[in-house]
Amino acid sequence: MKGQLSNHLEQIKHQLWEMNKGLYENPELGDQEYESMKLLANYLKEHQFEVETGTVNRPTAFKATFKSGKPGPTIAYLAEYDALPEVGHACGHNLIGTMSVGAGIALSKVLNQIGGNVVVLGTPAEETNGAKVPMSEQGIFDDVDVAMILHPSDQSYESRESLAMDAIQYAFSGKPAHAAASPEEGINALDSVIQLFNGINALREHVKSDVRIHGVISEGGKAANVVPDYAVAQFYIRANNRNYLNEVVEKVKHIAEGAALMTGATLEISNYELSYDNMVTNQTLSEVFNKNLKQTSTLPLNKDKPGSGSIDMGNVSQVVPAIHPYIGMNKPGIVHHTKEFAQQTVTDDGYKTLVSGALALAQTGYDVIYNEELLRAIKEEFSHQL
Repeated sequence: MKGQLSNHLEQIKHQLWEMNKGLYENPELGDQEYESMKLLANYLKEHQFEVETGTVNRPTAFKATFKSGKPGPTIAYLAEYDALPEVGHACGHNLIGTMSVGAGIALSKVLNQIGGNVVVLGTPAEETNGAKVPMSEQGIFDDVDVAMILHPSDQSYESRESLAMDAIQYAFSGKPAHAAASPEEGINALDSVIQLFNGINALREHVKSDVRIHGVISEGGKAANVVPDYAVAQFYIRANNRNYLNEVVEKVKHIAEGAALMTGATLEISNYELSYDNMVTNQTLSEVFNKNLKQTSTLPLNKDKPGSGSIDMGNVSQVVPAIHPYIGMNKPGIVHHTKEFAQQTVTDDGYKTLVSGALALAQTGYDVIYNEELLRAIKEEFSHQL
């Protein structure tokens, strides 16, 4: 039966490759991926998937479903297709989207024999305001048994953990005045931001080593001879798990409040992007995928390493058994978010990555549907995670 998956993927691999190149040549930023979404969604329609767009009120999100009409679990493949400013698809989301679409279509071709359902979810804006967050909150995964996504990288890595993250803005309002003639009349909002940075730097000594706090001054005044009456700092605050992150965020809130008190400014705190939870890999599902990837790819599969970034797949992993492995493009040392990385996605190595990755995903979906004992083990592990 797995041989059939390979045969079905063989029939569509050239179309998948053309879509991958089309995404690369026409990169679209998060929540602006209108043409990218149409490209993937229309191809799924051609293969008898029922497609709805605008999922969770995100215009460039979609849900494509293929039902066998027979009992069985539902497998979800998650597609990303947002690009980065200036460097385009430098995180390889063109490959992510096409691998998930390819896996979904290949698996759909054998469902009439084994039962179950397959869903391909188009998830915009992973780089900024990930749609997987509201999808996780609004019940999109309620009828899903396992969720998978495969990310290109320099080398292949097992599914790993990621950091929980909050994106928080601290806006200070003061009072303008002539900085030379009447500085005593002013309240310097920029001084509040500077004290916030100083306080955070002092905090770093007293938090766990996994914590990452990094930010910028997005607004700091307009002219040197005017006391800044409005200043804004934006920070990403990260930690290994959501509970400890919440503690750190509270500490930074107190620092910001202290900075406002020191200067006399007023403070407004808000989230400028959605919060990401930490990724929890389902090891049972991961082991099955690893076995399949070793069969479809000739590249070595490395053990997972501690994650330092944050992904909205973390939110998915809190509500359904999930994996987020990495597949190599035969370019050890190449760095994400660079033009070199984007270019690698459309090389011969990128083509091999697409085919072997899509097949490994499809085979893993098949294993979960066909092996009831495996699915029970996956769900048992997930129940202990909660």
